[in-house]
Amino acid sequence: MTAAADALPPLSGLESARLEWHREDGGEEAPHSTTFEDVYFSRHDGRAETEHVFIAANRLPERFAGWQEARPFVIGETGFGTGLNMLCAWACFDAHAPPAARLHLVSTEKFPLRRDDLARALSAWPDLADRAARLVAQWPEAVAGVHRLWLDARVTLDLHLGDTLERLALLDGRVDAWFLDGFAPAKNPEMWRPELFAAMAARSRPGATLATFTCAGVVKRGLAAAGFRWRKVPGFGRKREMLAGEIAEPAEDRRRERTPWFSPPAPRRARHVAVIGAGIAGASTAAALARRGVTVTLIDREGPGSGGSGNAQGALYVKLAADTNPQSRVYLAGLLHSRRWLEALDPDRELWAPCGVLQLATSEKEQARQARFLAHHPLPEGVVRGVAADEASRLAGTPIAHGGLEYPQAGWVRPAALCARLAAMPGIQLRRAEVVGMSPTDEGWSLALADGERLAADQVVVATATLANRFAQTARLPLQPVRGQVSRLALPRGAPELERVICAGGYVSPALDGGLTFGATFAPRETDTDIREADHAANLAELTATLPAFVAALRETGAKLEPGHLEGRVALRAASPDKSPYAGPVPDAEAWQADYAALARDATRVPETPGRHHAGLWISAAHGSRGLASAPLCAELLASQICNEPLPLEQPLVDHLHPGRRLIRDLIRGK
Repeated sequence: MTAAADALPPLSGLESARLEWHREDGGEEAPHSTTFEDVYFSRHDGRAETEHVFIAANRLPERFAGWQEARPFVIGETGFGTGLNMLCAWACFDAHAPPAARLHLVSTEKFPLRRDDLARALSAWPDLADRAARLVAQWPEAVAGVHRLWLDARVTLDLHLGDTLERLALLDGRVDAWFLDGFAPAKNPEMWRPELFAAMAARSRPGATLATFTCAGVVKRGLAAAGFRWRKVPGFGRKREMLAGEIAEPAEDRRRERTPWFSPPAPRRARHVAVIGAGIAGASTAAALARRGVTVTLIDREGPGSGGSGNAQGALYVKLAADTNPQSRVYLAGLLHSRRWLEALDPDRELWAPCGVLQLATSEKEQARQARFLAHHPLPEGVVRGVAADEASRLAGTPIAHGGLEYPQAGWVRPAALCARLAAMPGIQLRRAEVVGMSPTDEGWSLALADGERLAADQVVVATATLANRFAQTARLPLQPVRGQVSRLALPRGAPELERVICAGGYVSPALDGGLTFGATFAPRETDTDIREADHAANLAELTATLPAFVAALRETGAKLEPGHLEGRVALRAASPDKSPYAGPVPDAEAWQADYAALARDATRVPETPGRHHAGLWISAAHGSRGLASAPLCAELLASQICNEPLPLEQPLVDHLHPGRRLIRDLIRGK
């Protein structure tokens, strides 16, 4: 039951900012919005304006210098524009904050600049060039949603692309200082509304400050009505006055009154976290925590990259629903996230290739579904686009009889090698062991290992795929094993090459290390891991049906396309009943049944009781065959929850992933 999901705006691309460029009185070249007929920053000294209006008025130098919290200092901004404000805040943080401090930037933007315009706007300040280059390199496609960028080891930026009011209404996080920016109230009255100030108040921490260039009456009245105390202070340059202020007691966040079971658990100490399972879900979670300075013990019976994450090559892909649903939103966000994450982790691309994915429409039914998808999702062509058979053939490097969808940012990954790379990151201790039980303690958790040893940790993340519900605390989470067998063909010299990952009923990737990987079979509820010749035959039949010309060319070069000549690997993947991952705190199932029993009689009578959870226990599981697109984003979600940070997804999508969602569904349906 995720009633808030219907509050999400359409999943679509956004209109880019329309600009003119001006230079006056020897100042910097400045972009001018033709939509709002206003400037992004002062043409005389935009950097000095930002330092005065936002950095000094929020007292950031002294606040950064004294920051001792384990969580990051959070700045919220209503209008990213050129990014100048955030780059200046980052520079101020580097100059004043202690080494252990972290900074989290959250900014909304309805009309994002194009990458080239962003670089041009920021080129006016050579001392910001290195920071600007990191921002420009990670600049996302203009897709509505949350885009997390890692500016450096201590600084994270969440770009919330879309209407500011919508974005703040969906933000799951709290802010310490606000940059109330945007075009002037007279130029952009749609933003400067009472709802904006109410949303800011509900997302503020006690004592949060604000600063804004304007003294317009609508702003002063809106701030006061939302609980902010404002005062006039000297403005910048020719502007005589501006506003600064703070909020002592922010308004209560009441968004989960309809779904109180999703209320997040209270923050706990997280100096040492144990992660059980070193596949892509567990290893990426361990890396996300270690990047935040958390000591991690990563525990796996077989070592990194076993089980479903043990293949030498895997497809980074998604298959999105024709009609937008929360699952598709999560997976598209995950695909874009994984692309940025892999680029940051492995810029030399030793472990992955963004070659793109072609999702072919090999039947009339699939053609109609894809046409409906494109009609309902006006996304940038850099994210997904429809292609006819001739262009699909050109992109793939082999004749193809069908058109389909191209995902330019998708590709393939070496999952086993990726897990090993993640497990070797600083701050992570890898243990080859089997966890057979766990119990809460006054300090956190005690894990029982198969050899009789016990391991203590502040918090625990379970990421063991089909075995994730083997513990007493997770036993009520429904998981289904899915057996999958991939096939690998040794390629002879002169064999044809594919340029893209091709997906239809199965998938085939471009050649890697002299072999062609394709498959995979899909057998729910089967747990046998022996290689089956019949499965090789099924994979060959699917490959031949999808790419007959390619298979014929392979045969001409002497490739041995018979089941008995193929190598293969079998793995068990875990799936949830609704095919979305579980990522979040583990609910106390017995407490939920007692607290929400009334839902079985009347689902409209929602109890006020917040959801009870096993404190400090988390899960990332049920990633199925698309874990390369979902697990890294879920890892970032868990690390953000554990470390008390703003979350990298909108609140309704966080709730959609909550491990307790099936408990509520079953209660309502009387199961």
